[in-house]
Amino acid sequence: MAISIRPVTAGSGLASGRLPRGTTWLVLVASLVVSIALFALLSAANRSDFNLVGAIIVGLLIHVLVSTGLTAAVEGRRQAMDRFVTNLVSGAFILAMVPLISVTVTVISNGIARFDVEFFNSSMRNVVGEGGGALHAMVGTLLITLAATVISVPLGLFTSIYLVEYGKGRFAKMITFLVDVMTGIPSIVAGLFAYALFALLLGPGVRMGIIGAISLSVLMIPVVVRSSEEMLRLVPNELREASYALGVPKWLTILKVVIPTAIAGITTGVMLSISRVIGETAPLLITAGFTASMNYNLFHDRMQSLPVYVYTQFANQGNPAFAFMERAWAAALVLIIIVMLLNLIARWVAKVYSPKTGR
Repeated sequence: MAISIRPVTAGSGLASGRLPRGTTWLVLVASLVVSIALFALLSAANRSDFNLVGAIIVGLLIHVLVSTGLTAAVEGRRQAMDRFVTNLVSGAFILAMVPLISVTVTVISNGIARFDVEFFNSSMRNVVGEGGGALHAMVGTLLITLAATVISVPLGLFTSIYLVEYGKGRFAKMITFLVDVMTGIPSIVAGLFAYALFALLLGPGVRMGIIGAISLSVLMIPVVVRSSEEMLRLVPNELREASYALGVPKWLTILKVVIPTAIAGITTGVMLSISRVIGETAPLLITAGFTASMNYNLFHDRMQSLPVYVYTQFANQGNPAFAFMERAWAAALVLIIIVMLLNLIARWVAKVYSPKTGR
């Protein structure tokens, strides 16, 4: 059986069944230019504003169609489908990044105006116009979130250990089902639950920071349970069996082998749960209330938090209105920075305490 091999001419992309290098980028630039020119002509004809976002989206769609068509004509259907899926995934990534970048840029540009010393070392007590700060809200957010974490992490971690290491039968399945249901409950329901519980114990109208922490823990516990459970299940059974073979009891195996092996994922799950609740407004508005003064006691009187501070500054604008808006944007920027720092700490903890594979 004779096999014939056709020589490939060097430097001829079309002759070799391949598009020349850089064709995709050339098509992208040409598509954007055509789309922007088309939108410019339409806006001039209709005497309307130029829509840059719409022009970019249409340009990307033109790029997908043209590049897929060229690839099908030159390289074949399989390569065309590969190019189409590549463009689709890249476009989805770009669309996912657009709101993230837009929110970040908007918050920074609007909040940087009040990023001064006064904003970080003063509260809103006796402030009716310009000036003031959010120190009381920052302290309240940190205290309430810390208390919620202290409540949620042990309960969630112990529950996940029970489900993975001890739980069998219907009872474990029922716990898993309830945890899944709790994961999807609205935050306002958690706030109403905590408020109703303490209203029965202490009387109606009670507002305290600890009530807000309990309402946040209701939201945190399911996230901690599910994330920790998945990480514990990823620990190889061989490690457990090796520990049992050496005569180590089960509780010590969990403490010394299972948890240290999964500590990186558990830490990430805890930080995700904190990020999930640190920006909640509705439950804290119901349970902790809002105040303009400093309060360091979780068990006494109302306590301000950053999300509620942003809401109150935006909803109750006084004179001048721009001062209230600047404080709201600055508090939102502080909240984003806190979440970013928490994620950096989680990465550091995961890197330091995760098991080392090398010598």
